[in-house]
Amino acid sequence: MNSALIAMSGGVDSSVAAFLMKEQGYDCTGVTMKLFSNEDIFDDVISRENTCCSLSDVEDARSVAFSLGMPFYVFNFSSDFKTQVIDRFIGSYKSGATPNPCIDCNRYMKFDKLYHRAKVLDIDYVVSGHYAVIEQSSKSGRYLLKKAIDDSKDQSYVLYSMTQDQLAHTLFPLGSLSKVQVREIAETQGFLNARKRDSQDICFVPDGDYSSFIESYTGETFEPGNFVDSSGKILGRHNGIARYTIGQRKGLGLSFPQPMYVKSIDPAENTVELCVNEELLSTSLTAADFNWVSCDGAPEPIRVKAKIRYNHREEIATVTQVSDETVRVEFDVPQRAIARGQAVVLYDGDVVVGGGTIQ
Repeated sequence: MNSALIAMSGGVDSSVAAFLMKEQGYDCTGVTMKLFSNEDIFDDVISRENTCCSLSDVEDARSVAFSLGMPFYVFNFSSDFKTQVIDRFIGSYKSGATPNPCIDCNRYMKFDKLYHRAKVLDIDYVVSGHYAVIEQSSKSGRYLLKKAIDDSKDQSYVLYSMTQDQLAHTLFPLGSLSKVQVREIAETQGFLNARKRDSQDICFVPDGDYSSFIESYTGETFEPGNFVDSSGKILGRHNGIARYTIGQRKGLGLSFPQPMYVKSIDPAENTVELCVNEELLSTSLTAADFNWVSCDGAPEPIRVKAKIRYNHREEIATVTQVSDETVRVEFDVPQRAIARGQAVVLYDGDVVVGGGTIQ
């Protein structure tokens, strides 16, 4: 009998994933990763309704595991989470970039720390409630990461960093289901989280105020500086670089004859450059730390569809491999507000070609 380690967040998706694996005859063990202490992150006045990983989520996961007759454990990965996710998040904002901590959490926690723990325990597969599909190519033998059937829930974008070994030992049982079907299964099984709302915010920044979190967490403050235009002309004062992201229009605190947007952030000079909307358009980007999924690389330029943010529409582009871990992406149509620190993920139809961090 194959064994499976189920990553259970306390939400409906991972709970149904656990049920489906049990139904398929796997020897299942449920586990929740303790990534931080509630008292270290949450203010008592902040609602935790839209977050994950809280103490109440652990109890929800434990309840579902118990109802399924599964052993359940909590693994304390808080030290690794601080180093690999929170510190990277803070460092990215301090450098003027725009991070995606969910990608780092998947890369360094779920499919690294948890994957290695499964190997130590001699468990065959890691299972999660992600909406994506893993298939092995009959031609190349490579494991392919593909989009979920439910396009509105597809999470392949945040999984692009998975290696062939990780894909070979990971199962995504929800990839062929819609969210509606998942909730129906949960209700049929009487799971207490059948109608639980999906987490919407970054788990360790539950109110979405990134700059306040960073200042509170680090004890540092972001000093005010100058808004400037492309020529360096001072347009006004900003409230600290961590309060701004590329493409931002609202919350600048300035009035102009026409709408102005954040174009770039310079931590060394402590300046935020503003521009009109047209100046946010760009036809190319460079991405580093690139992970090829569907192939070993691209000796010649290839045509793909590229996605520069999680909720961004895919656009046709040509990708050229510059080095082992660096690619150049040229878009047919200019893209708006390409942000350093975000991921670009390349697709061939519903297959993930690879992805990397925008430089």
